[in-house]
Amino acid sequence: MVAACSTELTGRLSAPVVDDSLRVSSSEVELFSAKATGVQIYECRADPPDSTHYEWALKAPEADLFDAKGKKLGRHYGGPTCEAIDGSKVVGEVKGRELSPDTNAIPWLLLSVKQHEGKGILSHVTSIQRLETVGGKAPAGRYDQSSLGKQIRVPYTTVYYFYVSSRVFNLIHI
Repeated sequence: MVAACSTELTGRLSAPVVDDSLRVSSSEVELFSAKATGVQIYECRADPPDSTHYEWALKAPEADLFDAKGKKLGRHYGGPTCEAIDGSKVVGEVKGRELSPDTNAIPWLLLSVKQHEGKGILSHVTSIQRLETVGGKAPAGRYDQSSLGKQIRVPYTTVYYFYVSSRVFNLIHI
C-alpha cells in the first residue's frame, strides 16, 4: 500500500533548499509531501519570568493534510502527531527550528520520528520537515490577568515533507 500511495503522489512538491539545521540525513529520501491547512491553538498563560504578565503559549496544532491533488491524507495535531487516513501514525520531536522567511508565520521545523503506530503510509517515516509556513503566529505583546486561560485559534498553512531511509524507499518501490 505504501508504494501505491507514494506513486499516486508523484505530483508532490519538491522540498525547498534549507539551512543545515533543517536538513534530513543524506541517507533519507522524500516519500511524499502534504499541504496542511488548519489552526495553531494558543492559550494565555503567565509569563514564567514575570508572573504578573501573560502571553500566548502554544497548546496544540489542528490541521488536515492533503496531497498535491487536494485529496485528504490525514491530520496533524498535538504531540506533534501526524495520522494518516489508513490508520498509520507517527509522533515526532523537534530536532531543528528556523524562523520562517515570512515574519508573520510560525517557524520551519525538522522533526525526528520517535514513535510509530499502525501499518500504512507513515509506517517507515523517519523525519518530517515543516516548511513554507504561512500564518499561525501568536499575537505579539503582553496581556493582563483578564486573558488568563483564554484560547485563540490562529489559521495557518504549511507543507510537510515526509522522509524514509533510502534503503526502505528502494524496497517499497520495487
